[in-house]
Amino acid sequence: MEYTTIRNERTQLLNYLWEFQDKNGYISTSDIRKLSKELGISWIEIEGVISFYHFFKRKPTGKYTIYLNNSMVSEIKGFHKIKEAFEKETGAFFGGTDPTGTFSLFETSCVGLSDQEPAALINFMPVVNLTPKKVKEIISHLKSGGKIDDIQDEIEDLIRYKNDKGEPVLFREYKLGDSILNLVKKRPDEVIEEVKDSGLSGRGGAFFPTGMKWEFARRSPSMQKYVICNADEGEPGTFKDRVLLNQMPGLVLEGMITGGYAIGATKGIIYLRAEYRFLKKKIESTIKHFYKIGLLGQNILGKNFDFDISLMSGAGAYVCGEETSLIESLEGKRGGPRTKVYFPIEKGYLEHPTIVNNVETFCVAARIMEFRSEIFSSKGTSKTKGTKLLSISGDCKKPGIYEIEWGITIQEMLNLCEAKDTNYIQFSGPSGTVLTKKDFNRTISGEDLICGGSVMIFNSKRDVFDILTNFSNFFIAESCGLCTPCRAGNYLIGKRLEKIRKGEATYEEIEEIKSWGKVLRDTSRCGLGKTSSNFIVEAIDKFPEVFKKVGLKDKEFNLSAALNDYYDTVKNN
Repeated sequence: MEYTTIRNERTQLLNYLWEFQDKNGYISTSDIRKLSKELGISWIEIEGVISFYHFFKRKPTGKYTIYLNNSMVSEIKGFHKIKEAFEKETGAFFGGTDPTGTFSLFETSCVGLSDQEPAALINFMPVVNLTPKKVKEIISHLKSGGKIDDIQDEIEDLIRYKNDKGEPVLFREYKLGDSILNLVKKRPDEVIEEVKDSGLSGRGGAFFPTGMKWEFARRSPSMQKYVICNADEGEPGTFKDRVLLNQMPGLVLEGMITGGYAIGATKGIIYLRAEYRFLKKKIESTIKHFYKIGLLGQNILGKNFDFDISLMSGAGAYVCGEETSLIESLEGKRGGPRTKVYFPIEKGYLEHPTIVNNVETFCVAARIMEFRSEIFSSKGTSKTKGTKLLSISGDCKKPGIYEIEWGITIQEMLNLCEAKDTNYIQFSGPSGTVLTKKDFNRTISGEDLICGGSVMIFNSKRDVFDILTNFSNFFIAESCGLCTPCRAGNYLIGKRLEKIRKGEATYEEIEEIKSWGKVLRDTSRCGLGKTSSNFIVEAIDKFPEVFKKVGLKDKEFNLSAALNDYYDTVKNN
């Protein structure tokens, strides 16, 4: 959808800002003044929104803006050599633009391409499996006037494993419209009961029962309700939703339509992370086709059911993966988490009842309508039903997307992706769980190890402190800064990690991080802060031998550490 005439909807603010940035490479002061007048809101407020998001720029950028992924998986696959190659070939330094104004270079966190690292986005077009030679060829092509479309990689969706205990749930053949044909044969309450009977829980990480959420929303007497698809998977190492959106965007829409029918909503919105803007045309084309064949719009399939779907592009903020932050962003605001006075099912988007589910959850809901709940609930464990998508990357021979039944062991997972000499697994992203060899017989299930989707594997050659430092830097950069525990706590943990690595910390100081982690969990406003210290707290327990090598004995004196503490005290006072 283009917004080139009348700009009068505050909820479209992000789309308006993208319009200006796509046209000029940045958002100018005159653009802001113009929007302020048209929308009737303060230009300072618009400035505040722009400054919140990673990808919006207030100063001119080059003709080609390059974002290189600096996640830990990228690091082990050659990030530093690729960074040097981009600087050498463009004549620019990261964080700036070359003298000719052609290339601007920036680092960014995970772009959802962990299975094909090192990866970058050039004007938001993906290039993957980068080597110094490939970087040279790309930049040479662009310098000579070549089209950017010619160097964009066709992303391969590495769907590595389909369940061997019967046909998979998600990655079976997709026939457009089958779930909706079955959907309209049921009453909304029957749809909800079907979803409840299936045992489906939210696949974004919280795992709240989907049918129960939908039932609560349906009970609301409000005449206006909303369905939001959270396609902002920003957890490092996660890319399952990218594959679903690319492979079966229609299935995502059918899941949203199912949710809308069930709760009595008439409007749906897809919140697409900025890093996936290369999928935008495909998704919008699918939406347009659904309108054409009568699966969206008024009186869907001749029933008294109206439903519309639109798309909004995010602009780079990890915290927007949290549902209330996402809603704030959709309303044209800074994407900060709301105080939990009301749940979205009570007062969500524009203060109306709203269900927020992620891409995978909606896809499963559509499949349940297609083949009934029994096929889904027959898979998995007694308490954790169905299958789960895992995004596996790092030190393994076969990275990619794996649809597994709940209940397999970590060792079985490692065998599937052909991982050898595994020493460290970051399970469910940096905000998740640290696993070592002692955990390989544990099961992936709600009874033991729950997983939102990210699995990053590291062998014994990887420096544990490199991994921890990368995760720490990620949380420092991505904290929205709204609450002090998260803003200050993650910064202090990062500084303490530096001190530990230099051998300037006592055992007491290492153990103190655990108490800091508890403060973050107990007092942070949203899930980002509450889980942001998990990786370091668990690593201290899981890798005691690593910390013993660098930590000092309690009463051992270190002149360098003492001087640093002294200067810090002087500076702060």
